[in-house]
Amino acid sequence: GGPPMPTSVSIDSDDLRYPKAWGMPRLREAIAAYYNQWYGSNLEPENIMVFAGGRPAIVATLLFLDPDVNVRVASTEYTPYYDILERLGRRYSLVPSTVDNGFAPSVSDYLATDERSFIVTSNPCNPTGVTRSGSDLARLVQATEADGVGALVDEAYELFHDPPVSALEYVDDINTSNLFVVGAATKGLQAPGIRVGWIVASKEHVEILSNFSSFGMGGVSHPSQKYALELFQPDRVAQAREAVPAFYGAQRARYGDALREMGLELHSGNGGFYHWCRLAGELTAAELNERLFTEGAAVLKGTDCDMARLGDSSPLRGFFRFSFGPLSPTSFDSDVSIMRRVLES
Repeated sequence: GGPPMPTSVSIDSDDLRYPKAWGMPRLREAIAAYYNQWYGSNLEPENIMVFAGGRPAIVATLLFLDPDVNVRVASTEYTPYYDILERLGRRYSLVPSTVDNGFAPSVSDYLATDERSFIVTSNPCNPTGVTRSGSDLARLVQATEADGVGALVDEAYELFHDPPVSALEYVDDINTSNLFVVGAATKGLQAPGIRVGWIVASKEHVEILSNFSSFGMGGVSHPSQKYALELFQPDRVAQAREAVPAFYGAQRARYGDALREMGLELHSGNGGFYHWCRLAGELTAAELNERLFTEGAAVLKGTDCDMARLGDSSPLRGFFRFSFGPLSPTSFDSDVSIMRRVLES
């Protein structure tokens, strides 16, 4: 039920020149207009910085943190966060995200430090699908208006919650905030291959990131940005915001029912396109994968989402992330059959 994908973009000689470090002006305008229309924000193009995907935006933001800032990240989170923090040498501390709190740390949990802090969180969460919204999300946004507190909210799965949710709905003035919101054409707009993402932040922060791009990134391909601009056509966006939550919500429900029937314990939220599952007994996700490999299938092990990287001693060794995102509706029966077969073996 989604809109058709564009099949071509027009390229002229200007598009073969070096792109602007901060992004194509028309695309920045379109992204700002999108958030203003759907979330009632008051953004200007200067609040937008275009990157070659969401992850480069996250890396660049963390690269420029002051050395004394303590990054606060949930103990169960998006796998690359660990590698990014480690490779950049950032100081970070973990906020418990476990069965006991429903894999949903409170805002107070994140703020339970006397140090200058910077919260990094995916929302909806990858791998759990737990989604922060309403007054809870508003409180997180309000915290970034105080001195010494910032947050990066990774909204790659924005459209995979019904209704779609964004931290920008709760921002009074982005230019007086230490909030960074990351978005991308990857998931909701269904075009991962064009490698276009963006950050929404204060003009001051965007200027710093733009200066970085001038020497560290060099801008993003004009053909890719022009394709992204087509994806932001208002009628197309309106259709995507209806179709994506509806389709993936139905997929989430039917795969959830099937996984429960197999005896799996689900700790999934209501966002993203994953189920966060716990195996019964002593079976680990690593052992499950060994069985799935023979069927040409695999899941993401819970230990890969453990920000403490505890390996075999991890409390997540019996958890796994089941992705229904790339699965065709017609493959449901065979998908379920494979999972049931390996669990019964």
